[in-house]
Amino acid sequence: MEIEKKYLLKKLPELKAYQFHKIEQAYLCTDPVVRVRREDENYYMTYKGKGMLSREEYNLPLNEKAYEHLKEKADGNVISKTRYLIPLETGGLVAEVDVFEAPFDPLVMAEVEFESEEQANAFEAPEWFGEEVTFDGRYHNSYMSKMKF
Repeated sequence: MEIEKKYLLKKLPELKAYQFHKIEQAYLCTDPVVRVRREDENYYMTYKGKGMLSREEYNLPLNEKAYEHLKEKADGNVISKTRYLIPLETGGLVAEVDVFEAPFDPLVMAEVEFESEEQANAFEAPEWFGEEVTFDGRYHNSYMSKMKF
């Protein structure tokens, strides 16, 4: 089960000090969500159920050849982004700050994952977070993969 909140940012922290991952992902289907992803040198296929704050999520490992083969079959935009891992001061949580590449730049979003919906509902966002967009489907990567430019 994935339980997460999404935010736009008011202010981007200095990112040089934080660990990061280079991510590329493509969508084979958006209802239900079936995605292939390269994260650094790791490859996955992910199934996500319906939901905004919480939903089922299953990851299956792929190799590079399978990833490239499936990526060719994907519809829409391939999404590329750098994900910075920024520890938050409360509860051992981590903000995953995604800095998107073209055609989605200058979009920057933060996601925070939780152990329970109760923990998510009690979360107080840090000052540098902006508008919460958890329940706005336009900020789901699966929606963005279908955008026209």
